[in-house]
Amino acid sequence: MTAPSGTFQAYQAVGNREDLTDMIYNLSPTETPFVAMAAKVKAKAVNHEWQTDALAAAAKNSNIEGDDSAVNTAVPTVRLSNRTQIFKKTIQVSGTQESVDKAGRDSEIAYQLMKRGKEIKRDIEFAATQNQGSSAGNASTPRQMAGLEAWITNYQSVGGGTAQTTPGFSSGDTAAPTDSTVTGSMTEEHLKTAISSAWSAGGNPTVVLVGPGAKKKISTFAGIATLYREAGTTAKGTRIVGAADIYVSDFGEHRIVPSRFSRDRTVLVLDMDFWALAQLRGMTKEKLAKTGDSEKWHLVTELTVEARNAASSAKIADVDSSK
Repeated sequence: MTAPSGTFQAYQAVGNREDLTDMIYNLSPTETPFVAMAAKVKAKAVNHEWQTDALAAAAKNSNIEGDDSAVNTAVPTVRLSNRTQIFKKTIQVSGTQESVDKAGRDSEIAYQLMKRGKEIKRDIEFAATQNQGSSAGNASTPRQMAGLEAWITNYQSVGGGTAQTTPGFSSGDTAAPTDSTVTGSMTEEHLKTAISSAWSAGGNPTVVLVGPGAKKKISTFAGIATLYREAGTTAKGTRIVGAADIYVSDFGEHRIVPSRFSRDRTVLVLDMDFWALAQLRGMTKEKLAKTGDSEKWHLVTELTVEARNAASSAKIADVDSSK
């Protein structure tokens, strides 16, 4: 059918108002689990330093009555460091755009600064959890902090091919590990071994930080993978549970924490008491010099990862979570 002749329709009308919802929907995730869990401390230089120490191994200790006491040779502390990394985002908004009537925000400058702040937070999580080594930088190369994967030398690789190189601190900087050329399948035994090795070194790992594929892989482990239903008369109804959020090992409970920004090929078994973020400069909003009919701002922060004692944690490297 067609409309009766002469019917005035919206197709011909001039002046109908637009229907634009006064809201902006952003799906991009902003959860940063490591940043949220890590302790926050103050850095005072671009090369942030701290010390670690350890007790002598437990051994037989029996002595002759009345004997002179022999001196136990003191072992010096170990001095470690990490470089601070500058995180920055810049916006530039024209005077016209700031002045016009906009949907979903009153100020374009405020909206763009809010977005950039969330982006920097994601960038910090990304850098902190990667296999990134540290670098002092120079006039043309930025300083770079070492991430978790570069600090944790207590690791096992499930891959094949060329073996992963051992990361760790040496001569002022921390080397990033190179990945194995072939990934492999992670089993529950690998996770048990990682937890056990961290505990044996003195740690109490309570967090297993994983990517999405590794999270699903852990949920298939035999001891915790049985699907079951919670049924009842509550308003929640019936739920089918097929995921693991807590893994209970011989050494305690460990939260399985998914991360969108850590690498899916690496499972990080962490004692969060021994990890911190050392901040040299907090997040600062600064207006830059005006050079025309626009306003320019940047957000900047500077910080680094403090690995208080990386032996407290462990990792499983070169994981193919699809296997």
